[in-house]
Amino acid sequence: MIDHRITHRMADGVRVPGTWRHAFICNGGSYFLTDLFIYADGLVDCWELVTLDEFEQKLRHGWVATSLPDGGRASAHDLASWTFGEPRSRQTPDLLLAEVRDTIDELNGRPDSTGRCLAAVDVFLADRTEENRAAARAAYLAVPETVRHYALGDMDRKDRPLKLLVAGPGGRTPDERGETVTQEQYDAAVAYFEDHAQWLAKAPSRVPADGPAESFAPAVKIYHSYPQRVLEDPGKKALRNDYPAPITLGDVSYPSVAHAYWARSVAEPEARTAVVAAESGAKARTVAATVARREGWEQVRTAVMARLLRAKYEQHPDLAAILLSTGDATLLYDDADSGFWGDNAGRGRNWTGRLLELVRAELLAGQALVD
Repeated sequence: MIDHRITHRMADGVRVPGTWRHAFICNGGSYFLTDLFIYADGLVDCWELVTLDEFEQKLRHGWVATSLPDGGRASAHDLASWTFGEPRSRQTPDLLLAEVRDTIDELNGRPDSTGRCLAAVDVFLADRTEENRAAARAAYLAVPETVRHYALGDMDRKDRPLKLLVAGPGGRTPDERGETVTQEQYDAAVAYFEDHAQWLAKAPSRVPADGPAESFAPAVKIYHSYPQRVLEDPGKKALRNDYPAPITLGDVSYPSVAHAYWARSVAEPEARTAVVAAESGAKARTVAATVARREGWEQVRTAVMARLLRAKYEQHPDLAAILLSTGDATLLYDDADSGFWGDNAGRGRNWTGRLLELVRAELLAGQALVD
């Protein structure tokens, strides 16, 4: 739950909302109490900015610690240090991961596991089949145990009406007690939800007519690589600018976007010819680096790159399909050679990633029927 723990990070002028929670980082055998920052685009800062998949690996390997050893050394940096004595933790890697996923949904205004559970309950109440009850029960069990008692927003009854409803008369509640539900208890739970539904029906909608102000999907990282040849199944490597996908501009053909970019950056025509003839995109950069840039190149380079990327994905529908498969995810383009074009763990400006998102939106717009 976010509560009042609101923060954000800036990604090249874009405000990405976030929140934080306490966590232990295990580094070198010592445990450090720190803040875990979670952002709406699916990135998590646990002493480095990582994707959700990478965060899961750090959980599984104990970098983000959910179990604390008796006698383990702990520190809150310069505030205090101590040794664990009979420590108790309710967290597990699966539980913490589920809570983080819920937080990302909440930051985006999407239904989290609790919202999905209550939606399944609504389906059951509208059509009270055992199949729908089983779906509601499964959705309830998918809610992290630590937040189930907040599901109804009723701290007097907590989630008891929910447990009684998904268990049904004669069934057992899905908790440690596993009590058998009586008909009277079940009827009271049904009445509770019917009253709740009437209250919600009268409440004004808070959803903007044009949809949410921001939309974030889990970020997709395009890792730095030097692709040398066309691959049968390139995956995200196809989104690299130096992936060998020839593009034609005017009467000139370039082996890749990288070749075209560096050829257009140099001032001398002879140097352009040498750049285009380079064996790879990486070597095209090396050749271009030895000669002077065109005057005013820094002011036009983003426009040039946008044009080159449009050409690549217009001329290669198979690669456009890979770009479109990223949905509306934030694209993080790593570039060890440039803090301008690469995101580089949040330290760069990520202009390649942002231009890829622009081209992706243009491709989608081209497929849509717009009045």
